[in-house]
Amino acid sequence: MKCSENAAERRIIARSPRRLQRTLRSPHRRSDTHNVSSAAAEAPKIATKTVVVADDTAFVRDRFKTALERAGHKAISVSSGSELIARVKADLSTIDLVVVDLRLPHGHGVNLVRALRNIDLKKPPIVVFSGTIASAAEVRELAALNVSGYVNEYTSLQHILPSLAPHLFPGDVNRRTGPRVVLGIPIAYRFGNTIAAAVTLNISRGGVAVRTTNPLEKGITVKVRFRMPMGKKDIDVESKVAWSDRRVGMGLEFAGLGEEDRGVIAEYVDSHFFSNRKA
Repeated sequence: MKCSENAAERRIIARSPRRLQRTLRSPHRRSDTHNVSSAAAEAPKIATKTVVVADDTAFVRDRFKTALERAGHKAISVSSGSELIARVKADLSTIDLVVVDLRLPHGHGVNLVRALRNIDLKKPPIVVFSGTIASAAEVRELAALNVSGYVNEYTSLQHILPSLAPHLFPGDVNRRTGPRVVLGIPIAYRFGNTIAAAVTLNISRGGVAVRTTNPLEKGITVKVRFRMPMGKKDIDVESKVAWSDRRVGMGLEFAGLGEEDRGVIAEYVDSHFFSNRKA
């Protein structure tokens, strides 16, 4: 429920660094609790999607299946590379997204994605579980195979659907193809004379996704402030709204990120990404 999400945002913000709290007490602050009921009434009905979740770990399959089905989507679970290939061949026209573990039995790593692309060059969109990728070289191979993106298979249940939304609704949400890591921290963003507070969904080297019921319009330039986990100082950076969707929130693309701040973000992303839980 959006009201409970906003309550969670307020609790997290209350524990944010002192400097950020002072910023958020601005008299021009824009609260995401404003007009929540009207926002819910205006939210469009989400079309049902069919998603294949391919992982040989039941815990991962079941969590993604639960999150998708709670949102009204259809989730198909498979546990091997051969089963995935057979399913895609049989139901190609009805599958909207494949979320895949590169280390599936009988999958052969990147060759599994290559086999899917031999069935069809463009569809269905493929998202790879980031914990099954071993190196940056594999990321480059996957990019050449038109992989849509990556998702952390151990992201919390409530973050699964927002993480997949850019791939389920590509016409509405602008996608980032680089690795992203789920991250829920307080963030403040200023536009004009107004300061708003929210919570992040995920972060990549190039930008950050923000959970809000009142997203700004695409193309708007904002000043952003947040602090990375274990960070010693706030990161202040000008950003542009790259995508905006009331069902998810909005994506902010960094502009002019300093070298030190860029390094902090890159180190955090990489530390969560190339883990390969099955190496």
